[in-house]
Amino acid sequence: MKIYTRTGDDGQTGLYGGARVDKDDARVEAYGSVDETNAVIGTARAAGLPASVDSVLAAVQADLFVLGAELSCVAGKEGKLGMQLLGADDAIRLERAIDEAEAPLPELKSFVLPGGTAGAAALHHARTVCRRAERRLLSARRTGPVRDDVLIYLNRLSDLLFVMARRANHDARIEDVPWAPRKAD
Repeated sequence: MKIYTRTGDDGQTGLYGGARVDKDDARVEAYGSVDETNAVIGTARAAGLPASVDSVLAAVQADLFVLGAELSCVAGKEGKLGMQLLGADDAIRLERAIDEAEAPLPELKSFVLPGGTAGAAALHHARTVCRRAERRLLSARRTGPVRDDVLIYLNRLSDLLFVMARRANHDARIEDVPWAPRKAD
């Protein structure tokens, strides 16, 4: 099978279920940002994260493929995907992972600057891309249905990525760099 089809040369793409939409359609922007989040998480994982962080992120990457598949469907055709969509239990799973990763961390008393280890920096990057995906989903929701469970999942995921970045630094014995606001003149 060839990777190119030439069907997108006119600036449109096909959704699962048969509809054709512009490549900058709000729904396409949303699943593109979800895909980008997944790619940046892959970059973080390739940077050598602690096993406790990496195993959670492996499951998250699989979740993001499910989410991308759902978003690439014509509304109402998701059942034809033949897979279980993300639900409330998945957000709860992320909350548990947040609590577990945060347990050994020092209390957060200020904003922290992204950085530290290469893996932590990539997780901070993934967090910002995840926040964009959440914003794109809100835009897509204005033109068609987007399930609340999907928005909740991405909101929790960005929190998880932040905590995992802090955890990666903690496990590497690298302190978070606190943000120090400029003093007024």
